[in-house]
Amino acid sequence: MTLTDDWWRGAVIYQIYPRSFCDSNGDGIGDLPGITAKLDHVADLGVDAIWLCPFFVSPQADFGYDVADHLAVDPRFGTLADFDALVARAHALGLKVLIDQVWSHTSEQHRWFRESRARRQGSFADWYVWADPRPDGTPPNNWLSVFGGAAWAWEPRRRQYYLHHFLREQPALNLHNPDVVDAILAGGEFWLERGVDGFRLDAIDFMTHDRLLRPNPPAPVRHGEMPAKLFGLQRHDHDMMQPETPGVLARVRRLLDRYPGTAAVGEISSQPGAFERVRRLTSGDRHLHMAYTLRPLRGGFDHATLRGLLDELAAGEDGWPCWSFSNHDVERAASRWHPRGRAAGHDPAFARLLMAVLLSLRGSVSVYQGEELGLTEAELAFADLRDPFGIAFYPEFRGRDGSRTPMPWEGAAPHAGFSAGTPWLPVPPAHRALAADRSALRGDWGRFLAWRRGSAAMRRGRLIPLDLPAPLIGFVREWQGERVLALFNLAEAETPADLGAFPDLRPLPETGFAPPREGDTARLPPFGALFAAVETVERRALQPA
Repeated sequence: MTLTDDWWRGAVIYQIYPRSFCDSNGDGIGDLPGITAKLDHVADLGVDAIWLCPFFVSPQADFGYDVADHLAVDPRFGTLADFDALVARAHALGLKVLIDQVWSHTSEQHRWFRESRARRQGSFADWYVWADPRPDGTPPNNWLSVFGGAAWAWEPRRRQYYLHHFLREQPALNLHNPDVVDAILAGGEFWLERGVDGFRLDAIDFMTHDRLLRPNPPAPVRHGEMPAKLFGLQRHDHDMMQPETPGVLARVRRLLDRYPGTAAVGEISSQPGAFERVRRLTSGDRHLHMAYTLRPLRGGFDHATLRGLLDELAAGEDGWPCWSFSNHDVERAASRWHPRGRAAGHDPAFARLLMAVLLSLRGSVSVYQGEELGLTEAELAFADLRDPFGIAFYPEFRGRDGSRTPMPWEGAAPHAGFSAGTPWLPVPPAHRALAADRSALRGDWGRFLAWRRGSAAMRRGRLIPLDLPAPLIGFVREWQGERVLALFNLAEAETPADLGAFPDLRPLPETGFAPPREGDTARLPPFGALFAAVETVERRALQPA
């Protein structure tokens, strides 16, 4: 394998949610030509690749994650020629292109499902997960949908239930059927032939199910309080994370290996054992190249949580993680993790800290659009919500719309330059001050990424946690003799850091972080950080925490 083929190792991938990135035709919905027009912004940051969320034909029940045709561009987003132009422009700018592949389920309007639901016989009869009702007419088992209620929907034409892990409009594919795997891989090859550089695989923990349809056991109620989302009341031993999934991923890898330089990143759920699954499913050369888990996004950003995260990283160096702090499915990290929550509003220092930590972890990185601007979670009225998940659970859970509002490009322009028409979601007034033409943080990202690109230790090196008292966390990244010390202050107050264990420390102001020093003490400002090259270090300082 050449270094070019290995580009994904330590890469920074910029996630684009097409509906909300840039609207070129004034219909209020972002599109492929709009993305192409703004790729210079992405390339100027210094990232390595883009990941495009679904742009395929879809009834948009789950905003593109209900695919009705894997091989066609939805007219809302443009044409196949528009897609080809996007790929060509990205490659001209030095950007790889990864596209979402939703292979655990389809839309109910997909041709495969229309054929499958019509009759119990025929070539598509076993392409989805069908089961007879129990004698009393209830679903075949107790499996629950992530979006609420039973994970089974009745189909009167077949007199059977079908499985859906999410909306009932998203029937689950039967990936135990090799014909189904052949079909989805053929779809993937279609896009590889058009020049994409790989895939982001959606919801891989849901790819296979227990063939015997055994019921899930209950899980204890956390904190003694009944959750709004009943999905948490079960141990998901049988409806997801089955032993056949690695076999499916091995076939995906064999396809990608036929196209040198391509790679896949998988999405792993937050269910227990998430980090172990990341390691197992990215180790060696038989499965995924890299994977990220939603587990950190469900947790906190406090000292104990981050120390635990660093310990997870140090526990084993098998596999290759991909880290994300924000995406289209969760509240934006700048609001979710600030010590004062949404009440803090935009805090530039905290946004810079999030950037520094994310870009310093061992592995690759996924950056969500607007993260480089420090965008906060949008506060939307109920009437503005579009997400069926949020509408169903409001106000206990406000859904995913708050992280999906349009990208602000020009602070003074109508709708912040996103669209000449009325956007599908409103642009929050607070985001105008953070628009791309006004953002100071954008320059910080560019500066840090330029330095990171030149550091093999930061892109490929191992991570060695340091045993530091709260509110400090830190580690050393090391690769072939290059060592970089990274220290972070999680507090809103200035915090001293003792550097006595690093006598040969050389600060790296080119990172944009240069706290003042007094002898062996650095004074880290609120939410500050320090990066330094270290030549020789006392051995005890390099021991895992």
